[in-house]
Amino acid sequence: MVPFEHADPINARILTVSEDKISGFAREPFLEISRRTDLPLETVIERIQTMLAAGTIRRVRQTLLATNLAEGALVAWRVPADKLDAAFDFLFQKDPYSGHVVIRSTDANIPGEAYKLWTTLKVPAGYSLDTHCQLLCRLTGAQAYRIMPAKGIFALGVGHVRRKSIEPGDRTEGPAAMHAVGTVKLSDHEWKVLTTLKREFTAEEIREPTWDARAAEAGVELEEFYRVAESLAERKLVGRFSTFLEHVKPNQSGTRVTRFNALFHWAVPPGREIEAGSEIGRHEALTHCYWREGGPEFNNVNIMAVAHGTEKDRVLEHKAAIDRHLEEIGIPVSYTNVFWGGRSEIKPSEISPLTYEAWVAENTETLL
Repeated sequence: MVPFEHADPINARILTVSEDKISGFAREPFLEISRRTDLPLETVIERIQTMLAAGTIRRVRQTLLATNLAEGALVAWRVPADKLDAAFDFLFQKDPYSGHVVIRSTDANIPGEAYKLWTTLKVPAGYSLDTHCQLLCRLTGAQAYRIMPAKGIFALGVGHVRRKSIEPGDRTEGPAAMHAVGTVKLSDHEWKVLTTLKREFTAEEIREPTWDARAAEAGVELEEFYRVAESLAERKLVGRFSTFLEHVKPNQSGTRVTRFNALFHWAVPPGREIEAGSEIGRHEALTHCYWREGGPEFNNVNIMAVAHGTEKDRVLEHKAAIDRHLEEIGIPVSYTNVFWGGRSEIKPSEISPLTYEAWVAENTETLL
């Protein structure tokens, strides 16, 4: 029987690379994983297929830097308690434009404590996040929402297996560079290739050559598929080729990759967001770090970051190390907090403009 646990030595060796180390677009992604792990290609393919079938890996796909392809934001929702689960289900199951859907809680006595439901949301360029949120309020019974678009990105990766060995305070040699957010327009031809490029891989598609069937699906020659994909990568629209671990739900043996999901908040002085984000984002324990404006409901926080772990105290040790670092380098923090994740579902947000109006019309009709 081929091992499917993420902690198996060979699987861990593969995942340390395949989770978040294949940046941009690779013509031979599985061969690249083979090269970097010094494992035979056949072993890499067999193990990834096995982990995908077992639920250890939840999806394999080419990621996009969708913040540059669509209007996007983190959204906090205030939903009556008796409608919270139904709203969660709707956003996960019926709104393709909502990605991460998480119920969060905090012990802080702030107005934002009432915002239990958190989602990522993207709508195609040219459409309105606010209008979409208004429609979702009518569909779910949400009473209020707070839209928090990213003004800058300092960390964006996963690497749960790699991060298990990271100590509190471990950070890169220099500050993290900020990726500025700005929407880029694509041609219909580019959208056609991109839509095919980003689709999740089935187990049968995990092979080399990797992209020939996708090129045929897009109706283009393989070299043209490569040309468009590499052009998207050069414009910083492609993230990485990644095997995403199922870090919330248990796999076939009941094992979880992580148990705790923490959203950290910091309020730093206006004008020092880039400096603070660059120093926070360099901490290796973080999977995400953004400059977002939380507004008065969240005590005007402006830097948010995410960390995962199997032990709550360990996650808090990572945050304490970041807090100490900020204090040591002289960046004042007027407020900080942790929102803990509970029920959670994750899916890629749809960003193509080709079907958006039809979805809006269909769901508006249900309200009539």
